[in-house]
Amino acid sequence: MKTAIRYYTKSGNTKKLADAVAQELGIEAEDITAPLEERTDLLFLCNSVYWAGVDGRVKQFIADNKDNIGTLVNVSTSAMTVSTYPQIKKLCGQSGVSVSDEEFHCRGSFKMMHRGKPDSDDIQAVKAFARKVTGDKNE
Repeated sequence: MKTAIRYYTKSGNTKKLADAVAQELGIEAEDITAPLEERTDLLFLCNSVYWAGVDGRVKQFIADNKDNIGTLVNVSTSAMTVSTYPQIKKLCGQSGVSVSDEEFHCRGSFKMMHRGKPDSDDIQAVKAFARKVTGDKNE
């Protein structure tokens, strides 16, 4: 199974999750400026909520790479809202991209809120999530 990891972050919170998934799966996490050069069966898209929504660059990444995404797995952080999953699912539906029912979300720090998040427990949880989603099928 061909798996890829892409992330978008402004504060570094989401990169921590992407790097943890990468470490667990033994593949490289790249930011969303790196297009998907070939079809991936599974794409871990690590993103966050900014001003109550998904950043426009994440939306553009999905649109530009839709033909190379088999199934998208949403991994997100946010300081205030629950998850980017509903927005990502809607965007992907509009682009014809399949989205996994499985998702990972944790708090991210923002200014004084949720300092230290994601923390070591979140990192371990996202690694376990990546194992669960990929099973033994990852290359």
